[in-house]
Amino acid sequence: MIGKLTGRLDYRASDHALIDVGGVGYVVHCSDRTLAALPGTGEAVSLYTELLVREDLLQLFGFSTPYEREWHRLLISVQGVGAKASMAILGALGAEGVARAIALGDANAVKAAQGVGPKLAQRVVNELKDKAPAAMAQGGSLETAVAEDPVVIDAATNPAPRPAASNAQAEALSALQNLGYGPADAAAAVAQAAETEAETPALIRAALRLLAPKD
Repeated sequence: MIGKLTGRLDYRASDHALIDVGGVGYVVHCSDRTLAALPGTGEAVSLYTELLVREDLLQLFGFSTPYEREWHRLLISVQGVGAKASMAILGALGAEGVARAIALGDANAVKAAQGVGPKLAQRVVNELKDKAPAAMAQGGSLETAVAEDPVVIDAATNPAPRPAASNAQAEALSALQNLGYGPADAAAAVAQAAETEAETPALIRAALRLLAPKD
């Protein structure tokens, strides 16, 4: 299993990039968002990967973070969602957007992805809504692993990225569950709160307001 590639970007096409790793070129299919975030040609690049194996086909798919890759794995577990549809959904929403849409039951957001119809979008939401809280909670640890993982990038031209929003959402989700809220209710509240808040304390306060009994 090829789980990660670190090398130099040889070129980027409309749906894939060619990464030179020690003189070997790997074709890596990526979402629009991931492709847009890649550095310039010849610069250092690192992607987490998933290998698709079929009788007549081997394809590598690339992701900027393990969190994005985890959501790809969840998406393709849904009947009717192949790798192409998963890339379209992640390209349209990003990993954070997918988590938020599913936690909120927002099939219309998923439907915005190219080639994803309303029935498939609803199936994605229905089949993954119970898995969303665990994935969101895992997001913080996955992003921490990224921060600690050494990547061959020149810090002078590629400053360290800001912590991903999934860190704060994972921490807020964990805090709410520790307070006794159910995973699904907590995930939906955090997802809704994340539309206006980004930091952990503010997320928790906003989510608690949403979860408070209504008179």
